[in-house]
Amino acid sequence: MLNRKEHPRPQLIRKKWQSLDGEWDFAFDDENIGLSQQWYKVFPATHKILVPFTYETELSGIHDTSHHKTIWYQHNFEQESDQNLVLYFEGVDFETQVWLNGILLGIHKGGNERFSFDLKPYLTKGLNTITVRVEDSLSCEQPRGKQRWLKDNFGCWYVQTTGIWKSVWLEEAQEQRINYLKLTPDLDVDLLKVEIELKDAAVLPDSSSYFIEAEASFKGELISYHKGLFHHNSSSFTLDTRTKENADSGTHRWSPHTPNLYDLTVRLYKQTGELLDEVYSYFGMRKLSIENGQILLNNRQLYQRLILDQGYWPESGMTPPSLAALEKDLEKISAMGYNGLRKHQKIEDERFLYLCDEKGILVWAEMPSTYVFTDVAMKQFTAEWLEIVKQHYNHPAVITWVPFNESWGIKGINEHIRPQHFTEGIYHLTKAFDSNRPVITNDGWEHTISDILTLHDYEETGLAFAKRYSDHQDFAPFGYSNKEKIVTNKIQFNDGWFAFAKGFEYKGQPIMISEFGGIAFTVNTEGQWGYGNQVKNETEFMERFEKIHAAIQSNPYIAGFCYTQLTDVEQEVNGLLTADRNDKVDLQKVREINERRLNFSEMKVENNF
Repeated sequence: MLNRKEHPRPQLIRKKWQSLDGEWDFAFDDENIGLSQQWYKVFPATHKILVPFTYETELSGIHDTSHHKTIWYQHNFEQESDQNLVLYFEGVDFETQVWLNGILLGIHKGGNERFSFDLKPYLTKGLNTITVRVEDSLSCEQPRGKQRWLKDNFGCWYVQTTGIWKSVWLEEAQEQRINYLKLTPDLDVDLLKVEIELKDAAVLPDSSSYFIEAEASFKGELISYHKGLFHHNSSSFTLDTRTKENADSGTHRWSPHTPNLYDLTVRLYKQTGELLDEVYSYFGMRKLSIENGQILLNNRQLYQRLILDQGYWPESGMTPPSLAALEKDLEKISAMGYNGLRKHQKIEDERFLYLCDEKGILVWAEMPSTYVFTDVAMKQFTAEWLEIVKQHYNHPAVITWVPFNESWGIKGINEHIRPQHFTEGIYHLTKAFDSNRPVITNDGWEHTISDILTLHDYEETGLAFAKRYSDHQDFAPFGYSNKEKIVTNKIQFNDGWFAFAKGFEYKGQPIMISEFGGIAFTVNTEGQWGYGNQVKNETEFMERFEKIHAAIQSNPYIAGFCYTQLTDVEQEVNGLLTADRNDKVDLQKVREINERRLNFSEMKVENNF
């Protein structure tokens, strides 16, 4: 039986694969002489590094937090057969050149998405050598998320991440193979739409010389089968997802309460009958929709209790230290009564998404921001974002796309047409590829076109929270500011921020408070911070936590919330857990508060907040 937890790409697995995570040779190239001296032929290693941890981290074995623009890696492996191997990089920040046995395989630009190279043209029996050159910068035109671009940490920006920061692996596969599966559930009619993309299908002399076979099963029972020709450089068909035992709906639904997953096997054959490829995947049957200002999952109202999760560890930065560490985070999230998370400014390890699929934990997938608005930034952002949406599309746990946050990288969006057009373009491109999930632009304030109105509000007191959002006719179509002044046709807050950019208005979207809380709770140490006044003890923390939650939970117009945040991160100490995942408060008390639902009409604002 396949172990999806162990494979770096659990949505598309081949049986013959080999992890290259582990010790590699490493060298800094501060003088940028590696290319001219052909380090890809003779490599002057100065360090050993434990991949996939970056040199900035303790687990890498180097732990140098200063910025180095150019770095090199080298690794040897043995190959005994004549079969083609594919070399996969799950994530390398930022511009990567790769050689095999001294011959350049190619170049990839982008820090967050998967990329690969076929090795067969230059692969030899016996010893083979992979050499990697990575160039990273402090440029704000790169999608860098929470990585600092100054020498030292500041605000909510942390130590940079340079080079290989996700898994590297080899897979045995034919040069003509299944490159991608797009799996779209249609729950209302009990069908899964399967779209198959072959590698380089567009250059095939005759794609009809291939055929596809697909089998869907549930808990070992075969429930659907398809066999057909491969037409027009792509193949599309549907699979029935009904099972005999589920007499009620026929299909086993995916939800936080019932995270049912189906197994899928897809094979590619030549018409002669020769098997070219066999891949293993899975899917969940669920439906997302929006009606009457509410978000629905499987045609039922979904109240989202999310927590902001930045995915940083003291010993390994943005790279999870282990699979167990990912599982521990999700266990803590569930223990606190959250039914989902917003993965903030980071494209997480895909094994994390599989665990969310398996455990029924909802995920908002958010793009790391650029911090300037230029043609270069727009081009790079768009290329990475569309590839990320494609790579994470099949995960049922991913229920919302968040390409932009708090106007980062789209400066001037409130008044200027160019950044407005950019966000609209990204919205429509995302919806063109994925018409099923909500898209939020831009999370927190100054939305243009957006499926959900999301507000960031770090108000400290429950009373102020309750008053601000007490009347739907005030805070949605009109608005407020920190001084509680009504601003015509706008929601204005945070010293002049508006909920909608000029030219855009509220049109009945669901409303969520997608950042709030952020209560600072730690020993008073210089350089550490959180939102609002720091609390002195757990009693003060829980009192403030309870009241701001009550203000949100009791409001019938708010469809859910996202609390800031799961853990402390470097200088930011507003987590419910410490950076090393120790509890700062009683998690059972947090759970009790999260899982209640209060009736606003039965509460008196002055007495309860």
